[in-house]
Amino acid sequence: MNRRPNRQAIMASVLTADFAALGDQCRRLEMAGVDGIHWDVMDGLAVPSLSFGPDVIAACRRHTAIPFEAHLMTNQPDRLVDQMAQAGCQTVIVHPDWLQNPRRTLQGIQERGLSAGVALSPGSPVDLARWHLDIVDLVLVMTVEPGYGGQQRIALMTDKVREVSLLVERQDRRIEIEVDGGVRPDNIAEVFGAGAGRFVIGSALWEDATFEAAVTSLREAAASP
Repeated sequence: MNRRPNRQAIMASVLTADFAALGDQCRRLEMAGVDGIHWDVMDGLAVPSLSFGPDVIAACRRHTAIPFEAHLMTNQPDRLVDQMAQAGCQTVIVHPDWLQNPRRTLQGIQERGLSAGVALSPGSPVDLARWHLDIVDLVLVMTVEPGYGGQQRIALMTDKVREVSLLVERQDRRIEIEVDGGVRPDNIAEVFGAGAGRFVIGSALWEDATFEAAVTSLREAAASP
């Protein structure tokens, strides 16, 4: 049976970071207590924005030891898996509805020694994850439309998190549930209560006085009844 973690994992999205000091920002986020860096890899084709490539991720890898995960929002994500592994990512997340053969892609990720995740956009049915729960390590529920940061969370997506959680609980293997999009201190407890244990946090980390204060605020809010 799946077990919800006692401690919520905070994965920092660096779309809001100062790109001129990205390595230093990753180091500071590690010191502040985040559990990993979430790289929104966007090609400007599959989604409107253009963000990081493997060379940037590899350059930042030298500045921190915490886990990296790559969320591939690109036209041909299969071509990037090897490069993400070489750049120092431990997890690669793909959208199954954007792939010709999702299962082959997920198995290919795992064959490279990486954790494999599936991402569900707000309009993507939960069944897209259901048929891969025997092999995936993580399900990412998008609570905003993929493509750019700073969006307001779609509150109805909490129901999708709950639905995914029920499916995951029926599995005889551990599968993480992650949420990405507009997660803040005033709503993290709701999403955690729905079954998520990992939270991709972007702009909320930059709105507090320090990264340390932001991480503390998020953890305390998630633990509150």
